[in-house]
Amino acid sequence: MSETTEPQPLGPQITLFDHALRLHRQSPDAPLAREGEPYPDEDPHRRRTGPRTPEDPRSQGADVAAVLDAHFAGDAPPSELADAFHDVHVPIQHNEHIAAAALRADRQRVQRTGRWLVRHGTDRCSVIVGLALLAADWAEEDTELIRTIGLLSNRFGPLAAKALRRRGGGEALLWLAQRVAGWGRVYVVEELCGWGLSDAARAWLLRHSCDGHFLNGYFAGKVATAAHLHEAIIGPDVDDALVDHTSRLLGSMADCAGMGLTLAGYPPARAVLEAHAGHLARQSPTVGRYVSAAVLADRLASNPPERAGCTSGQRDRLVRHYLAVLDSEQWCRTARADLDRDDDFHAWVAADVAARLRLRAFTGGRREPHPPSDHGP
Repeated sequence: MSETTEPQPLGPQITLFDHALRLHRQSPDAPLAREGEPYPDEDPHRRRTGPRTPEDPRSQGADVAAVLDAHFAGDAPPSELADAFHDVHVPIQHNEHIAAAALRADRQRVQRTGRWLVRHGTDRCSVIVGLALLAADWAEEDTELIRTIGLLSNRFGPLAAKALRRRGGGEALLWLAQRVAGWGRVYVVEELCGWGLSDAARAWLLRHSCDGHFLNGYFAGKVATAAHLHEAIIGPDVDDALVDHTSRLLGSMADCAGMGLTLAGYPPARAVLEAHAGHLARQSPTVGRYVSAAVLADRLASNPPERAGCTSGQRDRLVRHYLAVLDSEQWCRTARADLDRDDDFHAWVAADVAARLRLRAFTGGRREPHPPSDHGP
């Protein structure tokens, strides 16, 4: 990773890059706690009123581009931009105005400026602009720099993911995807799904990409499509991790209308559901598997069959298949054992969902009123 010898800004504040690096070293294989927030510049940004987002989306980024044009027209060092974006709206996504400003200037100077801002910036706005400059024309030696600042994924994830996707960055994208959460995981997984997937990336997407957050709904369908879930779940090498993660994928797709691809828009939905239910019956029960299966079956039973890509008869058979597993002696014994532990939140959720499912199945799938649960709403 190359750097310039530009002087760092004065003041005691830690750079955002060093902040990300320090947190990453504390847990190198996991997302940063709270996605790295609060950032070191939190107090000054909280006090600042800040510019409003332009009403016309087409003008977003134009003010940033004007600042960059003026800077690159002279010979000022990159440090002159360290506090240059306080009064303009800085978009966190790829922006055509900023990319055009980068392309108008000398390429080496743009890269040098972007590297300095990302590595030495103490203000989030300047670091975002630096990342945008690198994303406009990414060089391989910037990989470590980009993926490290990308760990602060809620704000820097979109541009980091866009930059890493350019020029063979699939491996770096996978590295980052494994270490981000929340919105950052949405940004990075979506870019990864648009890449030509390696075997390692496909295996990770099929077994680990959904972490249970409701935001998974934005990319669950993209993962199912890009990683060929249908082929994997009906294939000869189906392991527990694949079946467990398929529960999350299907659960998200069953309840993500308005966010991403739903089961209704996923052509192999019925075949995947049937295969998943079959594999579930051969798994050893755990309370996590009980909850995931119960919630998925509940969503199938609660919605019109076409929402699952099924006819009414096909949907009802699927629900009965899931219920047969959930009501089996071994699975019920596992759920009851966890229900006896007062600190297990998921156990009573599973028991409550299963009770509702049995009622719906008994009433032919109609959504009949039921008494409120003693355990919660």
